[in-house]
Amino acid sequence: MTEDVPGVARRPAGEVETVLANRSWWDAAAAGYQEEHGAFLGDADFVWGPEGLREADARLLGDVAGRRALEIGAGAAQCARWLTGQGAHAVASDLSGAQLGAARELDELHGTALPLVQADAGRMPFADASFDLVVSAYGALPFVADSAGVVREAARVLRPGGRFAFSVTHPVRWAFPDDPGPAGLTATGSYFDRRPYVEQDEQGRATYVEHHRTLGDRVRDVAAAGLVLVDLVEPEWPAGHDRTWGGWSPLRGRLLPGTAVFVCDKPR
Repeated sequence: MTEDVPGVARRPAGEVETVLANRSWWDAAAAGYQEEHGAFLGDADFVWGPEGLREADARLLGDVAGRRALEIGAGAAQCARWLTGQGAHAVASDLSGAQLGAARELDELHGTALPLVQADAGRMPFADASFDLVVSAYGALPFVADSAGVVREAARVLRPGGRFAFSVTHPVRWAFPDDPGPAGLTATGSYFDRRPYVEQDEQGRATYVEHHRTLGDRVRDVAAAGLVLVDLVEPEWPAGHDRTWGGWSPLRGRLLPGTAVFVCDKPR
């Protein structure tokens, strides 16, 4: 992750600063994000990351028919819409009202009506043991100061025997510049530098924040929440996939993992 450009820093950013910055950023970026990436994500598809691994192929959630599912950091709720199409009873939640507005537009386009909830993933307005599945594909967890708290909330709203599965940027990528070309193949920072990546205005106020956790940090968050890690998927870059998305590219994808998918169960 680069920090050698104006307006970018690696510095502490607490929960309140992070929430305010990221809500505003995603509200402003929602339309452009969906325009740029919507075709790749699909309107009603479940894509785990830029490598294009789809839940229809990976089957990390098992049979979802009849199950109550919650998508956190849902964006335009593509994953929740796919789950609904597979027979699940899905709810979509996001911090950004504009992202949920994009979800409503897709609902109107496709004649669906997903329950949409605007909420902080660390303080979800759902009762204990409300869901059989909690899922997040690059949503919420990279953008919160207290990722352990989000995992605890996911565990709280899961019923015993339920599954929590989430994908994030693979932690090793934080040691490399966010460059899809050859310059992105040389480590320039410490993997163990957990300071957040912060974009800020001229007054030093955060306008976008992303938080780094190592693989070990993520596993400890899962264990501390009382969940059991049953799989850790590191999707390989598929042959013929030529899409570049930020630092993700065929060049880097052949050499470095870009995504980590954590699959966790709540004991009965």
